Formats: sequence, structure tokens, C-alpha cells
Amino acid sequence: MKLAYKVTNKTTYQTVKQVLKAEFQMSDRLLLKLKKMQRIFLNHRSVYVHHEIAPGDLIECDLDYEEDNSNICPTFFCLSILYEDDAFLVINKAAGMPVHPSQDHFLDSLSNGVRFYFDQIGLKKKIRPVNRLDKDTSGLVVFAKNEYVQECLVKQMKSKDFIKKYIAIIDGHLKKKTGIICAPIARKENSIIERCVCLEHGDASTTHFKVLYSDISRNFDIVECLLETGRTHQIRVHFAYLGHPLLGDTLYGKSSLFIKRQALHSYYTSFTHPISKHQVAYYAPLPKDISILASPYITI
Repeated sequence: MKLAYKVTNKTTYQTVKQVLKAEFQMSDRLLLKLKKMQRIFLNHRSVYVHHEIAPGDLIECDLDYEEDNSNICPTFFCLSILYEDDAFLVINKAAGMPVHPSQDHFLDSLSNGVRFYFDQIGLKKKIRPVNRLDKDTSGLVVFAKNEYVQECLVKQMKSKDFIKKYIAIIDGHLKKKTGIICAPIARKENSIIERCVCLEHGDASTTHFKVLYSDISRNFDIVECLLETGRTHQIRVHFAYLGHPLLGDTLYGKSSLFIKRQALHSYYTSFTHPISKHQVAYYAPLPKDISILASPYITI
């Protein structure tokens, strides 16, 4: 992938660096890396970033350099790829699969599968998941294909322009059909995994919710959640805090006869494409275990 900018008569930039910082919002870290690798070009010649420019000049950054990705072992399994281009992959992750390798899941994480896929298509790049899901949460995970795309999408997440919506099934019934949960979240004392609401020391956490359907006979609500922040276990912690933990969430609630894992699915994401600058949106259909409970009330 190459980033390109053509200097016009109306351009007020004076140097290559000014173009890269303003037009591509490139970080100083990536700018320095591209400079050292001689991947910045002016009219097809490698130049330094302080080189002066003139109308008609073509400025390019070549991002097609190889990276060491040996920290992730390749493992073959079928990936549910919903979208792919030169910038990123959008994958529908199955429940029970972690996004990152760990001591207990060294070879069977989603990143292992993406590494194998990159090898198959001849892409020697680091494995860069932009967003993350818990092991037993299903749904959309975006993988950037290079460092620049990752930077752009992470910035959108920080500025809240990266939209994430979930379908959750919670135990019991909420008093309000729509609302906002603003409750700071912190790591629970003496626990590596578990989080809790901590009004004094927690990080600001905001979840918007809307009840889509209340199943009176089975005593659960199907809820759409929109995350304004992205804290670890945020949806799970927030609904447990309200006294309505997710069905099947044994960490923050209890086991369920209806589902064997926490009933949470990331079904929608939208953001600005880092290259085309168009708004894009992607949907992941409900997995079978959630669809059985939600159908015919909810369709995606």
C-alpha cells in the first residue's frame, strides 16, 4: 500500500513533513520509521522529510515493507472474513476463541489464524487487532494490515468515531427501556481477570442501552448496547452492577439453562476508512446460540 498526495497551486505546505502530518495525520514514530527505511518519496525519489515541495510534486509513502511476525505461530482454521481490502480485515469471531495467544491458548487464538492467512496471501506483516473481544464473546474484530491503518483506527476509537454495537441478553428485566450507564470500572482487588464498578478509582465508562425485546416467560431482556468507552468486560460489569448480569456469565453472574457462555455478540461496527475516507459499516449475523433465544424478535 502507498499513500500519495499531489501538491497543487493552492497548497500552503512547504515541506514533505508538513504534508504527511496534516494530510495523513501520521505519528512522529511512524514518520521516523519510514524515514530510516527510506520509504518516503518525492517524485519517485527517496527524500528526507524536510525537503521543500512545489506545485505538481508527488509525495508518496511506501508501506509495503516486510515485518517480523514470528511472535505469532500460524495455525490453520477457517476464518469468517466478512470484508477485506489492502487496509484491513473484518472477521466474525466465534465464541470460545481468544483474540490473542496466551499461555493456555498459544496456538488456537484468532491471531494465530490471521497469521496463517497472511502467510497464505504472502503478507509479511505483524498481526494487529484494532479492537478486542473476550474469549466467549462473539462478533466483529478488525485487523489492520499495516501500522498506518492501525494508527488511524485507534485514533478513531479514542475520538469515539469508531462505533461498536452489541446484542446482549440479560437476566431479568430493566426498569427503563433505554438509558445510559455511567459507572467507572477498575480491576477488582486481588484479581487478575475480574473487573468491578469503583466510584472512587475506576476509569470513566459509559454504555448506552436499548431494550429490544422482553421475554416474560423466560425472564430475560434482549438489549442493544452501544459503547462510548471500551473498558475490559464493560458491558458485563455494567449490567451486573445493575443487578442484571448477562445470561451464562459465570464470572459476574451465574450459569444458564439457555446458553453455555455469556450472551454477548458484537454485531455492528462503523468507522471512517483510513484510505478512502468514506464511512463504512459492517454487520455480523447472530450466532446460533443467541439466535435461538432472540429469534423471531431480533433479526440482523
